[in-house]
Amino acid sequence: MTRTGRQWVEGWAVARRLPRPVDVPWGLRIDVGQPAQTVRHVLLDTDAATARDLVASIAEPTTCVKAFLPLDAMRPWFPPAWEPVDPCFLMAVDLRPSPARTPDGYTAAVETADGVVSVRVETADGDLAASGLAGLTGTACVYDQIVTEQAHQRRGLGTVVMGLLTDAALAAGATEGVLGATVPGRALYETLGWKVLAPLNGFVYRPAA
Repeated sequence: MTRTGRQWVEGWAVARRLPRPVDVPWGLRIDVGQPAQTVRHVLLDTDAATARDLVASIAEPTTCVKAFLPLDAMRPWFPPAWEPVDPCFLMAVDLRPSPARTPDGYTAAVETADGVVSVRVETADGDLAASGLAGLTGTACVYDQIVTEQAHQRRGLGTVVMGLLTDAALAAGATEGVLGATVPGRALYETLGWKVLAPLNGFVYRPAA
């Protein structure tokens, strides 16, 4: 779990073009630098006492703490000023070439730069229909922000995005796929052969103004 969890953190930072995660006693720290999330701590095989000490030391609003644990196992560590984020799942797969093809009426563009693979699927009029990113780290490809616009859902475009990202990752030498799936996203990925490795939950510090 620690290895795959580390791959997810490192690849997520690459995909978001953030600073490299820093090793800390409880796992990894990422300086996100966004109003909705200033810092992210990801716990890797951390005991409850260490987690509680970390939470007690945090004073910066919108700091996030995540772990590969059930929400109920983490909840006792956090005072009322901390709010849970939407639950996710850590998932993984052995990468294989994708047979997915872009449907008629759409075009797809793939770009790889600085370890980030990006895919855009557009309509004939140039409107964005679906998109996704992947961060390459070692032998792993970490998928992120896979989105199909509402007007274009249920046409297989999410599968197309995943397939194009996968083929580009394979060409770059990746052999493993890793991602943090939302509850609805999990269903799509399971149809593509992905396996759930662990829950992925977190809390954000939002003190009263």
